[in-house]
Amino acid sequence: MNTDQNVTDINIAYIGGGSRLWAWKLMSDLALEEKLAGTVKLYDIDFNAAAENEHFGNLLSSRSEAKGKWRYQAVKTLKESLIGADFVIISIQPGTFQEMASDVHLPEKYGIYQSVGDTCGPGGLVRALRTIPLYVEFAENIREYAPKAWVINYTNPMTLCTRTLYQVFPEIKAFGCCHEVFGTQELLVAMLKDIQNITVRRDEIKTNVLGINHFTWIDRAYCRGVDLFPLYREFAAKYYETGFRIPGEEEWNASPFRFAHRVKFDLFRRYGLIAAAGDRHLAEFLPPWYLKDPETVKYWKFNLTTVDFRIARQEGFDGQRRRVIAGVEKFKLEPSGEEGVKQIKALVGLGEMVTNINFPNHGQLKEIPEGAVVETNAYLSDNSIQPVVAGKLPSDVQGLVSRQVYNQETILQAGLKKNPDLAFRAFINDPLVNLDLPNAQKLFHEMLRNTSQYLPGWKF
Repeated sequence: MNTDQNVTDINIAYIGGGSRLWAWKLMSDLALEEKLAGTVKLYDIDFNAAAENEHFGNLLSSRSEAKGKWRYQAVKTLKESLIGADFVIISIQPGTFQEMASDVHLPEKYGIYQSVGDTCGPGGLVRALRTIPLYVEFAENIREYAPKAWVINYTNPMTLCTRTLYQVFPEIKAFGCCHEVFGTQELLVAMLKDIQNITVRRDEIKTNVLGINHFTWIDRAYCRGVDLFPLYREFAAKYYETGFRIPGEEEWNASPFRFAHRVKFDLFRRYGLIAAAGDRHLAEFLPPWYLKDPETVKYWKFNLTTVDFRIARQEGFDGQRRRVIAGVEKFKLEPSGEEGVKQIKALVGLGEMVTNINFPNHGQLKEIPEGAVVETNAYLSDNSIQPVVAGKLPSDVQGLVSRQVYNQETILQAGLKKNPDLAFRAFINDPLVNLDLPNAQKLFHEMLRNTSQYLPGWKF
């Protein structure tokens, strides 16, 4: 890393550099940042996808409006991407759409519905089992070739990916990033406009974040010194039945990624805290209150994200990239809304920031095991991350979160030990797996067989 008074030059290794979504977001944000420049090495098991992104990224960097100048290079080995890296960004899809279809849709044969299927529930747990061996390899290679690099993870299941990195390489400097809390802060911005006709920015919403990824909670929220909880109580009651649409967003039924926040409002009524993730994620951590069947999902005004939709979306990204590379379409260069580049700037000493990250617990979340990966705020500054002490969840919410934490720890050990019996104990303990033992075993083993090529050394 080289720094002068105007521009900091850094090297980034991008694992999953053939990505059609996250890589584009990073490239856009890097192109718009005038304080950073350097080289991005793109590594992907699909080298052709990485090579296309090399071309795409260099096209963006060459545009006159691009403030940050970067050289993108597709490489064929993980080692080559890591040597000399100051930052490592990991954004992969563990497996193919075929495995994802088994994760998400096979449980439906047994009456289990999942709105995402990438974090918890039967789909999230099996996805974790095939992801853990990949992250063991990443951690070993980072330890060998880039031990001092900062590692930013975007892959789900976020908690277990980050946890695996630390399990293999305890000295690693890694954290996980997720934008779900941002969406809840945007909801609070919209609440202020709706209830009090006050216009504020998201960065003016100050929140205390507690929990684990996709199952985060806010117990304190302020804006310009005003406690937002009394307003949120009024807001949640006002829109409890109808739901709420943030101005500028599509209606809840226009896209699988949209929702009307009714699950959030119901959880506030139950527990008195603001649930700080999208409804489609929150619903999966709980018994099938909101995911009993498709009719129940519709009642709560969110959606089941099908794999067919994801395939069509991916094909759309592929087509767009081909058109941009061919010069038929111009890619719109605009901020992604993610904080990755801001975090990089803080860590190289270009400012400081407080934001929510996924990081091992060292006391920032009370009564959660030491080392378990939790999501709270943290202070990022020059080559340093200091978690902000978030406190303790109320006992009723603590029970919900702790169950998931221990389940994730069990899945981690099952993945490392290649132990299907241990994995099944976590599987049957998941709140969505509301099955008798024989059917749970049948579903579990069928799901394992469907992902067996990603489970080397397993016997089942």
